Amino acid sequence: MAKIFCVANQKGGVGKTTTTVNLAAGLAQLGQRVLMIDLDPQGNATMGSGVDKRQLELTVYDVLLESASIAEARVSSQKLVDAGCGYDVLGANRELAGAEVELVEVERREKRLRLAIEAVADQYDFVLIDCPPSLSMLTLNGLCCAHGVIVPMQCEYFALEGLTDLVNTIKQVHANLNKELAIIGLLRVMFDPRITLQLQVSEQLKQHFGDKVFNTVIPRNVRLAEAPSYGVPGVVFDPASKGAQAFVTFAGEMIERIKAM
Repeated sequence: MAKIFCVANQKGGVGKTTTTVNLAAGLAQLGQRVLMIDLDPQGNATMGSGVDKRQLELTVYDVLLESASIAEARVSSQKLVDAGCGYDVLGANRELAGAEVELVEVERREKRLRLAIEAVADQYDFVLIDCPPSLSMLTLNGLCCAHGVIVPMQCEYFALEGLTDLVNTIKQVHANLNKELAIIGLLRVMFDPRITLQLQVSEQLKQHFGDKVFNTVIPRNVRLAEAPSYGVPGVVFDPASKGAQAFVTFAGEMIERIKAM
């Protein structure tokens, strides 16, 4: 059965989508069967996985409204398959913004995604969910079906404040909606060891959260930033770059961490 993880942080611009698509590609490269679900109406994770969101006939919007199944709506990118990093994508586009309003009055509104994933869970080793940077009905759907949350964060003081809010949110969802939900780990991203402040915040994270902080650190890397404009994850765009290699290492660490759970 698949292990389901949300990549979430209520602060914007911290690398959630970059983390999701590169972790998906890294896991696929290591032989794992992966489904990546884009829960952000901007559709950046969809485009970054080599899938044109404007050409999609069915999206996660249709799955949430129960007019299509994941098996019907998922697609994959031939570019990634050719690179040996192929994974399935349940894409999103601007239609998804309307789901917020349409889900308000329906039954089981926060568990729609969970029920949809159950139908295909035995076909995957990992399901990764890219959440929008807010606690919305979409994020709630992701948290309600996840076994855990991966939190990408920059080593800056404002990021620590946002982390407190996210931890409280996860505690509330755990208490009321999903007893399995927990923080799997904190991933330090866009890290520059030349900046003293980042080193200090990194040490604070390790002191406070201990082994919840992943050993892998994702460096600030221009090749990772360039990759989305070519419609592929950095792991595919420039496999030799430090950022790509760090994500493959992180994928290996995730596999080991799951075995230990």
